[in-house]
Amino acid sequence: MTANLESISVTLVSVLSAFEAGMRKLQPLMMPAIRGELAVHEPALAAVRASLGTEDGAAGSEDGRRELLRACDFLLRAARNFGRADDLQDAFISALRASRKICRAEEALFPLCRLFPAVHRYFLETGADVLPEATIGDSGIGLFHVGANRDLRARGGYSIYIPSTPSSTAARPLVVALHGGYGHGRDFIWTWIREARSRGFVILAPTSEAMTWSIGHVETDAQMLMRHLEEVCTRVPVDRNRILLTGMSDGGTFALALGLTRDNIFSKIAAVSCALPPVKISRAGEKHVLWVHGAQDWIFPVGRTVQACRYLQQSGVDIKLKVIPDLSHAYPREANDMILKWFGTF
Repeated sequence: MTANLESISVTLVSVLSAFEAGMRKLQPLMMPAIRGELAVHEPALAAVRASLGTEDGAAGSEDGRRELLRACDFLLRAARNFGRADDLQDAFISALRASRKICRAEEALFPLCRLFPAVHRYFLETGADVLPEATIGDSGIGLFHVGANRDLRARGGYSIYIPSTPSSTAARPLVVALHGGYGHGRDFIWTWIREARSRGFVILAPTSEAMTWSIGHVETDAQMLMRHLEEVCTRVPVDRNRILLTGMSDGGTFALALGLTRDNIFSKIAAVSCALPPVKISRAGEKHVLWVHGAQDWIFPVGRTVQACRYLQQSGVDIKLKVIPDLSHAYPREANDMILKWFGTF
């Protein structure tokens, strides 16, 4: 491992952090400002790309060059294409596409936790003291993508992260994390990797069968999700009394629809930047909801969320609302610690 590669890893992590900060503010009117903040990183990324070379064959996996090159390419495309359109709607769509490139960059870098301290720290909570996994994906430990066919972008499958822990037999907590509309579990799982690595819980990030969750007919995706959950429980010991259901946007709405209308193991629900589904609440007294919402949310105005929380409270649900002043319609990764503390088992 050379000092140059270590420096490159620091640069790539810095750009990832910049994207994370920008995506929190994502809305059409903010596109030019966010694009300008990200554009300043293009020269550094171009320099990294040049130093790593243009031939994949010259990059070896043993020292992480190939993965660094892939991550750099994804970040460069994301930075160059972010918001590149005159029409605000097209610019917003291009930003969402760029966000998927960011997930691919994280996926490329993740196996390098064992090689580069900057990458290892990026995928940990601040102050966490966890040794990097020796080999990601071996011995049942690591990140896996499961689907009905070999197409990793297919619908209806799931991604799972199983961290390394001192005991392989002890039952672990599980976070079931649901993506937003037009999203994918393979992308959304990255919103929880830091906390899972740091605290030792399992993440299940399923992908809806259609382009979004079956909010109007909950049972459709509910049956699939419960099958995935049972598969995970046979693969790794899970404490069924410590399962958190959470989701962003349509995923949060579906989490509420599933958790509030079924007699199931989902008694605690963390809903993020979403809307209240049109459902009849069942067993309200046994349900606990933490709703996290951005004051700048332009898709689901926060005023409606306040009204929805009042309705849930009147219905007997134990509800807590947390409004984040500077958050747009986005996932606030910094809220994960608050969500886990509310959940109370980590």
